[in-house]
Amino acid sequence: MNESQPILIVGAAGQVGLELQRAFAGCGPILAVDRESIDLADAGQIRELVRGSRPRMILNAAAYTAVDRAEAEPALAHAINANAPGILADEARKLDALFVHYSTDYVFDGSKKEPWNEEDAPHPMSVYGRTKLAGEEAVKSAGGRFLIFRTSWVYGPHGQNFLFTMLRLARERERLSVVDDQFGAPTTSIELARATRAVLDGVSGDGDQWAGLYHMTCSGETTWYGFARAIFARAGGLLAGKCPEIVPIASSEYPTPAKRPRNSVLSNAMLFERFGVRLAPWETALDAVIQALEGDLSKNRI
Repeated sequence: MNESQPILIVGAAGQVGLELQRAFAGCGPILAVDRESIDLADAGQIRELVRGSRPRMILNAAAYTAVDRAEAEPALAHAINANAPGILADEARKLDALFVHYSTDYVFDGSKKEPWNEEDAPHPMSVYGRTKLAGEEAVKSAGGRFLIFRTSWVYGPHGQNFLFTMLRLARERERLSVVDDQFGAPTTSIELARATRAVLDGVSGDGDQWAGLYHMTCSGETTWYGFARAIFARAGGLLAGKCPEIVPIASSEYPTPAKRPRNSVLSNAMLFERFGVRLAPWETALDAVIQALEGDLSKNRI
């Protein structure tokens, strides 16, 4: 491996992929690909991409993330969330390239009262969760120098996410009902990319001491209702001072095709113990995203 070989970022147009490009700028050549340039349901295309580019590192930020639609498209979700990571990891191992993959809190059923740790047995309740878990297992089976980062409630200043949904609805409605009995840690794409870079800057060797699965989320916890309240408390400049009434509701009052875990809070203790890396508290990370959006607004970018 040498620095003339590229860093391959898969899913580069997504919210995590965009931030990874920023975080790894200056680390040598970057080859950024998205669904416009590769079909992740096509194993042949994936292998051809890796073998042709011979990257020294692969960062896989691609995923089928339409949680409810996945219930009706299980084959496609499995191809992208399970098969594709396994193929990428296998090709990375053959090149002795470092492989990074992102997974989800949805591999758990939410029944635990305390934060979930890496040793807890997964029990996904949705197609999305099952396919993401299958992706984890495929990466582990491939072996080599790999890192799997489980995260939760991802959002950021780009892409489709809860933050933008709340801002849009606030402009359209006077009253919003938001679920208040699902707990998790909102985690920004900015913090994920920053933490990924910090971890990778500190690893070396064949991976015997560090390869594996780790939880990676912002610290603290809240509910979707609490998250919405925090957004509106900070987003006055983005909404011209408008703030809708927010009503807390139970999950049973907002049925969805896919079941969500009640408790999605993940313990990040192992990440800190192994790498000395912590993500910002979720409120601090939210402040940074709002500031970025306000900067874009002042420049007429949103």
